[in-house]
Parts: sequence; structure tokens; C-alpha cells
Amino acid sequence: MPDRPSASRRTVLRGAAVAPVAGLGLAACSVPGQGGSAASTPTAQVDLGADSEVSKGGAKLYRDHNVVVSRDGSGALKAYSTICTHAGCPINKLQGTTLICPCHGSQFDAVTGKVVQSPATEPLAELPVKTTNGRIIAGPGA
Repeated sequence: MPDRPSASRRTVLRGAAVAPVAGLGLAACSVPGQGGSAASTPTAQVDLGADSEVSKGGAKLYRDHNVVVSRDGSGALKAYSTICTHAGCPINKLQGTTLICPCHGSQFDAVTGKVVQSPATEPLAELPVKTTNGRIIAGPGA
């Protein structure tokens, strides 16, 4: 085996100092408390509340279910997952009809699901939604 130069003390110390910083960079794109995986959206129908809670031209964020429901000017409902398409963070802020991701600042239109500010490039996933007996129901089969 050929002789390999041994690492100097300075090289070893420099590597030890850089390793934790590199780890922070990787952790920045993971969801806290989620082990890097995205929180889930409804896998079954969920009753979100009274139909009257979402006004025409408005939107309501249902943090507990990772869903936003909006109503356009004609009264039609739309529902979207509030899991950010950039890094999988649950979106927890709604200003008017704009959803704001707390992790990297991506913004989405709650009426269309489209990205209005990067770093996200993909729109939010649309979910089935309906009203039944004056209640908003979202999720598969709705």
C-alpha cells in the first residue's frame, strides 16, 4: 500500500468545525418535529365546519387538518392542502387569501393554489370539497 500523507492537526480541526455548520444547512429544509417528512392532509373525509365560515371571495385556514378552503365570487368552494410544495412544511398563516409558509417564505393564492412567491415552484395540491347539510366536507370522496 502506498504511503498516504497523514492529515495535519489543522485539517482535522477545520473539518470538525465545518461539520456542525453543514448539518444546520441540511436541517433548515426539514420540518421541525417531523423527521424531515411532511405533515399529512386528510386521508378520509373531514368535517371542517359550517359552510357559512367561508365568505364569497374569502378563505379559511384549517390548521388542524392542513387544509385551506376558499370561495370564489360565484360561491364555488375550493380546497387545497396546506403542506408547502417547497420543503413540506405545514403552512400556518393566512393573510386575506394569501397563504404564507413559515419555513422559507413561499406564498400561495388560497383561491387557486398557485405560487405567488418563491422558493416554491409547484402549486398546492387540490383536495375534493363539498357542502353537506350546511357543513364543509373535504378529503377523498368529498
